[in-house]
Amino acid sequence: MSEDLTGGPCRFCGAILTRTFADLGMSPLCESFVPADQVNAMEPFYPLHTWVCDQCFLVQLQEYVSREDIFTEYAYFSSYSDAWLEHARTYVEKMIAEQSLGADSLVVELASNDGYLLQYFVQASVPVLGIEPAANVAKVAVDERNVPTLVEFFDEQLAQRLVAEGTRADLIAGNNVLAQVPDLNTFVAGMKLLLAPGGLITIEFPHLLRLMEENQFDTIYHEHFSYFSLVTSERIFAAHGLVIHDVEELWTHGGSLRIHATHEGPDAPALSERLLALRQRELDAGLEQPETYELFAEQVRETKRKLLDFLIGVKRDGAQVVGYGAPGKGNTLLNYCGIGPDFLDYTVDRNPYKHGRYTPGTHIPIHEPGRIAETKPDYVLILPWNLKDEIVAQLDYIREWGGKCVVPIPEAAIVDWPVGSSQ
Repeated sequence: MSEDLTGGPCRFCGAILTRTFADLGMSPLCESFVPADQVNAMEPFYPLHTWVCDQCFLVQLQEYVSREDIFTEYAYFSSYSDAWLEHARTYVEKMIAEQSLGADSLVVELASNDGYLLQYFVQASVPVLGIEPAANVAKVAVDERNVPTLVEFFDEQLAQRLVAEGTRADLIAGNNVLAQVPDLNTFVAGMKLLLAPGGLITIEFPHLLRLMEENQFDTIYHEHFSYFSLVTSERIFAAHGLVIHDVEELWTHGGSLRIHATHEGPDAPALSERLLALRQRELDAGLEQPETYELFAEQVRETKRKLLDFLIGVKRDGAQVVGYGAPGKGNTLLNYCGIGPDFLDYTVDRNPYKHGRYTPGTHIPIHEPGRIAETKPDYVLILPWNLKDEIVAQLDYIREWGGKCVVPIPEAAIVDWPVGSSQ
């Protein structure tokens, strides 16, 4: 019976997990879009139950599905968001300038996806290596963006092999990959090995504090094994001889951190003022107190109630509601809230891979974005709400028939049109 009462051992420190963070019920893998000819086939559902470790305060899911099952072929292509591409380009310019990167340097990106980021280093004649386990997206990086890519999972064993071959990285980048690593310790140990003396690691991940403050429960899904605060990430990196010396707060994914880490030692940079300030904010918010995490569960339930209240009300009034986007977070939201085609007639997505398929679990049909202009819905529910501004600008034309945009997080709300948009 004990297996039913705990979350097993913590994936970082090994302590037995006994404290629930949020239980979102049963859900399918969020990127397992259903082809039309399999709509009536059985789908596997897994518990979406997050725990928090009372010792190191890492919020985490058990590993119900292997990383190979999730990431060997992947439906997420980073390049379909203009805002994300601009974020990547700006980062590259900043790193080239600050780290004096040039033709003799090497930049390695872990989980390099379709080459969305490394392409900008290539254009600047800085040597790169992408490491990406999903063969279908890695192929796009190689064929379309000239980004050399290893189709493998990164871990300590791969790092040892690369170092034995003479490869050391002056810059290691990882965007939204740390959360997707089931074995944190071998991953961070691998970065330590691969990093050249004097090199820099930058890792971006959604910020646990923002998730809690803004009810971002839909960023919880099986592909994300862990959820990080600054203080917990400092603890994990320090255990492997790395020091986080700086942190940036980013707009991406509803609020992310970009940590800067180097080898420990006398040459490591001093801790930045913004790192010290953010660490104190987390401590003041109670992120080192187990009881703080228990309050989140009720916030999640209330967010669900408000979204369903809104949808039930407008559907009773005869409104047509559709979705925009089919992101992983959207599928968590739809499954937890029980929102299917009875609430959303369809959703649209810019990624052609998803067209003609159905959302996992809820089976909402996915079309290309032009479908909205054809059917003129009353409301468009923006599922990738973290890209709200970009999407609202793209949907400005729905004002012609009185259409409105809605976001579900932090609570269901109609979006005000930006000043100066079409009337």
